[in-house]
Amino acid sequence: MKTSVYLTAILLFGTAVTHAQTTIKQANIPSANPDNAEVFAPIPKAVVPGNTFSNAPSDAIILFDGKNLDEWISEDKSPAKWTVADGIVTVNKKAGDIETKRQFNSYQLHLEWRIPADITGEGQARGNSGVFLSGRYEIQVLDNYNNENKTYTNGMAGSVYREAIPLVNPAKKAGEWNVYDIAYSAPEFNEDGSVKAPGHVTVFFNGVMVQNNTEIRGGTSTDKKHVYVKHGAAPLRLQAHGDKSAPISYRNIWIREE
Repeated sequence: MKTSVYLTAILLFGTAVTHAQTTIKQANIPSANPDNAEVFAPIPKAVVPGNTFSNAPSDAIILFDGKNLDEWISEDKSPAKWTVADGIVTVNKKAGDIETKRQFNSYQLHLEWRIPADITGEGQARGNSGVFLSGRYEIQVLDNYNNENKTYTNGMAGSVYREAIPLVNPAKKAGEWNVYDIAYSAPEFNEDGSVKAPGHVTVFFNGVMVQNNTEIRGGTSTDKKHVYVKHGAAPLRLQAHGDKSAPISYRNIWIREE
């Protein structure tokens, strides 16, 4: 079943795969960083993305269609308190993260996100949010258009946060919608809690592959080495980052279970 998820993503984005595979051979991107340190080089090449596919397939679970947050709750299990208006949901930083009511193992995920046109701040304090697979493993969301916002490269948009640098940087400028299409294989654990098989993730960012079946090294952390803790099916979580910049927005979120 894991193979089917990757094949689906590849079929949807065949042209992008061809381009990205060439990039992979040329980029010589270092492996994920097991010590959870910030990495500032190499800087992914900025590329201009093409049009992207966004319509949900017939077997998808619609997590947000622009109408309400019925599929979501706050971390304390109360109703999600982010703001829904005009077909989008905007982060409420005071209310904290939100997560899905449903729990998932491996899946294909589609979501779209937008940095406010009037965004301020710099580095990790400029449009920061995150997509947490299994509620633990972060794919970073940040304003990194044209590499103008300087930050550590394993913490820029499209990275497996503090682990894997994106292969290239196809981010759109603030005020425009970005698209993530993610094929995620959850880790597997032995009865004693040891890792039987690590998690892997493939990320298409605006139709361009920026992570290619990348191994996930453990639960995301900003202050210690990433390690695995045994878990099963878990919610998808979206981050309300505590920086002072204006909150970002999401739309068109759907998932296909493996």
